Amino acid sequence: MRVFVAVVPPAEVLEDLEEFLEPRREAADFRWTVPDQWHLTLAFSPALAERHLDDLVERLGRAAHRRTPFDLRIAGGGAFPGPDRARVLWAGVEGDEAARIELDRLATGARAAAAKAGAEVDGGRFRAHVTLARLGRPAEVSNWVRLLDAYAGPTWTAHEITLFESHLGEGPRRRPRHEAVEVFPLGRKASA
Repeated sequence: MRVFVAVVPPAEVLEDLEEFLEPRREAADFRWTVPDQWHLTLAFSPALAERHLDDLVERLGRAAHRRTPFDLRIAGGGAFPGPDRARVLWAGVEGDEAARIELDRLATGARAAAAKAGAEVDGGRFRAHVTLARLGRPAEVSNWVRLLDAYAGPTWTAHEITLFESHLGEGPRRRPRHEAVEVFPLGRKASA
């Protein structure tokens, strides 16, 4: 199973970003991601054995309960590996210092939960972002990064994380389709 753990911004936040991008999309021959699948990936595993799924769900539940809700907003942007030879165009995610610390700890907890459940965890250092588009070959995208730097969306409270299964080639135009497996609220369990 291809799985990932993500924070999903609420619909109104995604709609605001889509309204900003929509009139500009035709200006670039990018493979734009589908707005209803925009998310902030905390941990990704290209291969999780199905027998480890229950363990992962249990561990993610514990990791989520150790964290508290925090405020974020989508603002700015960038490109991986850089704007001069970009393969990915992304929107930034920002919050105050406490939110950034909480988000980093949440990503660390999600990655640790996946690794302890037997998943191979992909990726290096965590960088909070929402992938907007992929490029078929490296390209110069400084103008797009400057455009995204002018964007600042509404603030929202991240109060849950979601475990998704990614089905390659099953989405629109043979793109991945993401299926929510489980949602985990942030915050400690109430005492009995």
